[in-house]
Amino acid sequence: MSALSPNIIKVGTRRSALALRQTELVIATLKRAHPHLTFVVDAISTMGDRDKTTPLPELGKGLWTSELEAKLAARDIDFIVHSLKDMPTSLPDGCVLGCVTAREDPRDVVIFNAAHEKKGEYKTLRDLPEGAVVGTSSVRRAAQLRRRYPGLVFRDVRGNIETRLRKCDEEGFDAIILAAAGLLRLDFGARIAQYLDSSTEGGGLLHAVGQGALGLEVREEDERVKELLKAVEDTPTMIACFAERSVMRTLEGGCSVPIGVETAWVEEDGVKKLRLRAVVVSLDGKQAVESERTQEITTLAEAEAMGKVLAEKLAGMGAQQILDDINKGRESGAAVKVGDA
Repeated sequence: MSALSPNIIKVGTRRSALALRQTELVIATLKRAHPHLTFVVDAISTMGDRDKTTPLPELGKGLWTSELEAKLAARDIDFIVHSLKDMPTSLPDGCVLGCVTAREDPRDVVIFNAAHEKKGEYKTLRDLPEGAVVGTSSVRRAAQLRRRYPGLVFRDVRGNIETRLRKCDEEGFDAIILAAAGLLRLDFGARIAQYLDSSTEGGGLLHAVGQGALGLEVREEDERVKELLKAVEDTPTMIACFAERSVMRTLEGGCSVPIGVETAWVEEDGVKKLRLRAVVVSLDGKQAVESERTQEITTLAEAEAMGKVLAEKLAGMGAQQILDDINKGRESGAAVKVGDA
């Protein structure tokens, strides 16, 4: 709590338009539940925001979160609103994932260059000719898409959503791949041409761990703030995301490795169960290991265990070797770039 007043809650976030919008959504719900409280936003530019040129894998884990976590530990803020996919699966001592909000659409989507969009000549990635240039800063997206669409050329594109949309239209890209959630939250949904998931005709794409959800990070001992945040917690999303994060943690991966996941709540024999799919793909798209697991899950501990079991199965099938090879390449100084294949 603020040293000035116990009724002032300081909220940390990144300074991007999307991060601020996400924080506004969280605060709006908290205000309805706790009208006696005042929420003050402390927005900063993180290392990931400031460095627009270094490939994301070279910036390491915590590039979007560590500076905010330092402020949390110093009690300058009371909790942080993160895009959950940006949060490392292992948090600093004294910090915990307090809750996860209801998920926006977690899928990745295709945005075509405005000139292509105007002509209406392409509807899906399959329609693009060989050699077409697709922009993404994610090795996960590029690796999976190389596997499905080997004729496409992938080029790095960095920046916030508005910047990437502008680059798509002005800098020689035929299309770019973004997360649906950010586009929808910022009212750019009209630009979405195709949604990508495991069922996509011609080759799907599994999304990032935690994509579409917001994670609220708090100090481990701060029981009051934890209790306040229950007003925005969504249990089904939190359980699913804990299972996804357990897959990544077990495989010792980060947001810059080609691990894709997909979760859904399904009904089997009258029982609601969680279906968890995961894939690990080599950077060139030539090797891939994927599997899935479906079971009844009611607690976060069960979700963690489910993710661990699936990850260990993937590791035994060859996923660990793929990730080890990627890490060896980084240690030897070979930069992992989206456009390398």
